[in-house]
Amino acid sequence: MSDKVLSVKDLVINFKTDNGILHAVRNVSFDLERGETLCIVGESGSGKSVTSKAIMGILANNAIIENGSIMYRGENLLEVSEDEFYKIRGHKIGMIFQDPLSSLNPIVRIGKQITEAMLINSDQLKIMYQDLISEDLIAYKNNIAKRDIKINNIKKSLAAFIKDAKKEMVVKPLVKSEIEKQVEEKKHEIIGLKKELKKKPENKAKINQVKAEIKEIKKGLTIDPLLIAKLKGQIIIKKAEALVAIDEIRAEADAKTPGLKAKLAKTQKEAKVKVKEYKDQITAEHNAKLAELKAKLSGASHEEQAEIHEQIKKENVEFQNKIKLTKAEAKRRALEIMREVGIPEPEKRFKQYPFEFSGGMRQRIVIAIALTATPEILICDEPTTALDVTIQAQILELINRIKKERNLSCIFITHDLGVVANMADRVAVMYAGKIVEYGKAEEVFFDPRHPYTWALLSSIPDVDSKERLDAIPGTPPNMIYPPKGDAFALRSKYAMEIDFEIEPPMFKITDTHYAGTWLLDERAPKVEMPKIVSERIRIALEEDK
Repeated sequence: MSDKVLSVKDLVINFKTDNGILHAVRNVSFDLERGETLCIVGESGSGKSVTSKAIMGILANNAIIENGSIMYRGENLLEVSEDEFYKIRGHKIGMIFQDPLSSLNPIVRIGKQITEAMLINSDQLKIMYQDLISEDLIAYKNNIAKRDIKINNIKKSLAAFIKDAKKEMVVKPLVKSEIEKQVEEKKHEIIGLKKELKKKPENKAKINQVKAEIKEIKKGLTIDPLLIAKLKGQIIIKKAEALVAIDEIRAEADAKTPGLKAKLAKTQKEAKVKVKEYKDQITAEHNAKLAELKAKLSGASHEEQAEIHEQIKKENVEFQNKIKLTKAEAKRRALEIMREVGIPEPEKRFKQYPFEFSGGMRQRIVIAIALTATPEILICDEPTTALDVTIQAQILELINRIKKERNLSCIFITHDLGVVANMADRVAVMYAGKIVEYGKAEEVFFDPRHPYTWALLSSIPDVDSKERLDAIPGTPPNMIYPPKGDAFALRSKYAMEIDFEIEPPMFKITDTHYAGTWLLDERAPKVEMPKIVSERIRIALEEDK
């Protein structure tokens, strides 16, 4: 039975730019199971990091989430309030970024950076109160957040539509420049004709002809009034539709607000009583234990008294940590995590600055910081790119070990299929904002079907293959102008005519393996994968035997 911890469905994310709308993520869907590693692979600009940032709720302000959902624990992360995301980000879903040096404060000691989050959340009674009211507080704030997010998305879409429409109402700069150049050339032609007018009276007719040509050329500087009127009408309609939609969203949210607010007030009152009762209870238990220990002091030997005093000290520390986490306890936990991630001499390293660590050790520190809140999902955004090959292997081994020990679910983002060969349970290959192949690791590595997956596998350095490495020709498309059909067609030697016309669906290969290529259509000609890929698969299968 599957145990999904995260489910992304039909995610569409665009960005407003000065040059137009950039289509970064296009209908991306995947699930993350408990305890598994999902590797998202693709070139720079394929949408991998944008997808992970959407999960973390850290998209840039110019992002527009057009469609989709990111479900975590029954909640759509695209609709939760920032207060709710504060409880999730870092606490339930952690993230390791690409460059450890830019993730760390260069002028703050490592120990302080590891314990900072623990000490910020050190008030245990406050945390208990927040946990007791969280369900109703989240419901109240999410109602407002959903309203604001929906309204904001409508406004962003409207602004983008108006911007594009206004561009159509004016002559494009390049066109205007070309027309002005042609007009200037014609004017120079007239000047030349006028100079010879006395000698050549027939030039008068030519001058009139050139003037007529200038008049005709200048028509290119004028936009058709009917088109302008049509576009202005569309803007008016869009604005009216947006206002109606916004009013409906506000009315729906406002109708729920009073009931949610009243329920929250009741829960807050009850939570305060429960927190006070808990504090009184642990205080009474603490005082009783202290009284019992102090009673043992009379008549005890010197050695026994020393042991009892140690027990009293331990009881005071434990009681204090139940109320508020102490710096000493935070340091103890930090040192424990530093040992867990393989940092030698943690007591010494605790007091050092980031520049005193190597690249691999800095990445271990970043991993330690991510683990302090014991997240259940860990997103690794190219965590080994800035490291050399030997250190890469160590960090990958560390992430794998921690994942197994803590039963973490992991999303591993990279551009290198070779890096994830021993990491992935499942692989999603992304290109131009879409997942083009998706399946179990053994399916994608030993039975790849999409030409882009073949291209990625062909470009991995390998000591066993004798074939020459294949570079992927060209560059990824400009996603301000998404290509028609299969986005990889222009770079693929296997592209057919249909690839330039119609976008392929995701063809089912097995129950767990899908690929979006017309080569899997029953009408397509039979095509063999590149020899270098088939040879590597053969060698790998023989080694497994």
